[in-house]
Amino acid sequence: MLRVVLAASLGTAGYAHAEWQMKPVSIATRFAAAVKPDNVLPEYPRPQLTRDDWLNLNGLWEFEPGKEGDTAPIGRTLTGTILVPFAVESAMSGVMEHHERLWYRRAFYVPAGWRGKQILLHFGAVDYETEVFLNGKTVGTHKGGYDPFTMDLTPALSGDGAQELIVRVYDPSDNGGQPRGKQTLHPGGAMYTTVTGIWQTVWLEPVKSGGVENLTIVPDVDGGLVKVTVDLLNGVKDASVEVAVKDGPTVVATQTGSAGQVLSIKIPDAKLWSPGSPHLYDLDVTVRRGQSDEFVDTVGSYFGMRKIELGTVDGVKKIMLNGKFVFQIGPLDQGFWPETIYTPPSDAAIEHEIRTTQAMGFNFIRKHLKVEPARWYYWADKLGMLVWQDMPSPNSYLAHAPPVDKAAFERELTRMVLTLRNVPSIILWVPFNESQGQHDTARYVKLIKTLDPTRLVNEGSGGTNHGAGDVLDLHTYPTPIAPPPNATMALACGEYGGVALKVPGHMWREHGGGYMDASDANDLLEKYSELTYHLKDLRDNHGLSAAVYTQLTDVETEINGLQTYDRVPKVDVTMLAKANHFELAPPTYNVIVPTSEHERQTWRYTTQRPAGDAWTKAGFDDASWKQGPGGFGSNAKGGTAWKTDDIWLRRSFMLPKLTAEQLQRLRLSANHDDDVDVYINGVLAYHSPRNSGDYANVKISDEARKALVLDGENTLAVHCHEQGGGSFVDVGLIDRISGLAGMK
Repeated sequence: MLRVVLAASLGTAGYAHAEWQMKPVSIATRFAAAVKPDNVLPEYPRPQLTRDDWLNLNGLWEFEPGKEGDTAPIGRTLTGTILVPFAVESAMSGVMEHHERLWYRRAFYVPAGWRGKQILLHFGAVDYETEVFLNGKTVGTHKGGYDPFTMDLTPALSGDGAQELIVRVYDPSDNGGQPRGKQTLHPGGAMYTTVTGIWQTVWLEPVKSGGVENLTIVPDVDGGLVKVTVDLLNGVKDASVEVAVKDGPTVVATQTGSAGQVLSIKIPDAKLWSPGSPHLYDLDVTVRRGQSDEFVDTVGSYFGMRKIELGTVDGVKKIMLNGKFVFQIGPLDQGFWPETIYTPPSDAAIEHEIRTTQAMGFNFIRKHLKVEPARWYYWADKLGMLVWQDMPSPNSYLAHAPPVDKAAFERELTRMVLTLRNVPSIILWVPFNESQGQHDTARYVKLIKTLDPTRLVNEGSGGTNHGAGDVLDLHTYPTPIAPPPNATMALACGEYGGVALKVPGHMWREHGGGYMDASDANDLLEKYSELTYHLKDLRDNHGLSAAVYTQLTDVETEINGLQTYDRVPKVDVTMLAKANHFELAPPTYNVIVPTSEHERQTWRYTTQRPAGDAWTKAGFDDASWKQGPGGFGSNAKGGTAWKTDDIWLRRSFMLPKLTAEQLQRLRLSANHDDDVDVYINGVLAYHSPRNSGDYANVKISDEARKALVLDGENTLAVHCHEQGGGSFVDVGLIDRISGLAGMK
């Protein structure tokens, strides 16, 4: 383990000399070992508003848990050490504990060359409520776990010596109604470890009064120009701003105007930004003031010329990029890391993650219920990855949730859009997911459109749709579907897939799950390619514009990633790309025992629990059971209604003579909502503790395969348990011939 000492030589003014080491975790990415406390996330953290002169405050700070009513620990050494900017619950922080209230403390020196300027303290993000003290004085407070904020330290600075910086944090997590995404105090299933405190870079910057505070950059592809607005600190207006547009080292356009004025800058022969050609232009912005044209500030930025809109193709609404339909296929990306939770461990980790996603054949990422550090979006922009940006939800999957803090939700949604609206890769906003905390939907869509009229809005991915947005989005597992045609909205499948594969040695816990199980890497690839094959039909014949596979990586106890939680691909990345490019042939099937999907099949059934396990075996007397056509469910659509919690089914079938190869290829075709156990001649063939979502082709156990009577009579027996909502069950047998060998 890496061990260091907090000392003055690290630029912390050496309040404490406590040892630090990363806490042990079951697995960690290869990027964890490269994290050094004296060089944590050293890159300038805000790529779209850069300055050369700055001071990184990442590194070792003093730390101490707090309690309500505490006074600031001014002039007092705290009891522990924490590595900033990693959340207190993370292994990388060196603490790995949850505390609702935290104190941070460190010192810094103001460089002599900064005299006469405002000293600004920037936080990338702190979860959730923050108060900052400098030299014993409160300099500001902030609420919000996902947005950057700045405080002016100048009035509280004291002389030329060490400046004492103290940060107080309070985070109610599950106990509050604020946006929190997938964080919970009780991790499990689709909810993960909570995050408290500083989790993005902290830095200082010297800026003259009237320096640049904010840039608004709006590309206008149709007009061949970019619109730039420069806002200055302290509301200064009597200043001139010069904006230079550069293509590499070459200046291609310049314009001078006033602060707050929209400058429309013509770009000759503008090069468009797209996934296949992610061209970025640089911006140099200079501020001058007064009759003497006194230099005030200069900042750097960048932008991409691209346009996103709805268009009509063959009578169907589609998502259009630069006037053309580009089918979007991408993964759900939760943005969690085993050693750091919310904070990417390094810039290299971010770049690697997005490059790997591209290598898998994806052209977009749905950033799920989390806002990333600014450098994540920089790499998406630079590499050419389209992004759907979710708003972190309040009360995610919480049974006894406190009321939604609507004011906090609106405040943070507004900040998210304003903070990220210059990012070329973001093409769509998602304010709500699966109806979690969903409220005032139409009003929020209007708000987002007012703040940013250049992008689309997916009002409720997989949840309640009010027809206010631009995208109609359904979730279905495991097989993707297209929503019904819509006259005003593009169609998307915002989540599908979820094929789970355990990779020993690369699991957070020994248990875990997804929506459909794979037995090995080849089985995962086969299942993935089969699911992806459906997308081509949905794209070509049912108007689908985009589809999101669940998911890019495993996360804690979820093991349905295409990579493990420690970022090891589970299958060959090149083959995944072929599947995503529709270059793999689909599987073919020979029906052995038909399901009721196309023609009703007769079963014996009961809703009264049978005694023992004799009911699973051949020879069991089921004459007293009812008889009816499949499938069985609350909405059986011509089958048999089933509205109790449990149902038991039996069916006899004749198995033809099969070759050894055919026998090995034999699969169950199963559609079940929810838990199911399937037996062949009394031997368990398949078990799943979750809803299949649609007909899924699953492997049968080796024991059940051996129990089959070739060229003779066999018995299928099924128990299905309904957990809530709709119910359905139907089962058959098929000979599945893989399409993986049929690459074009």
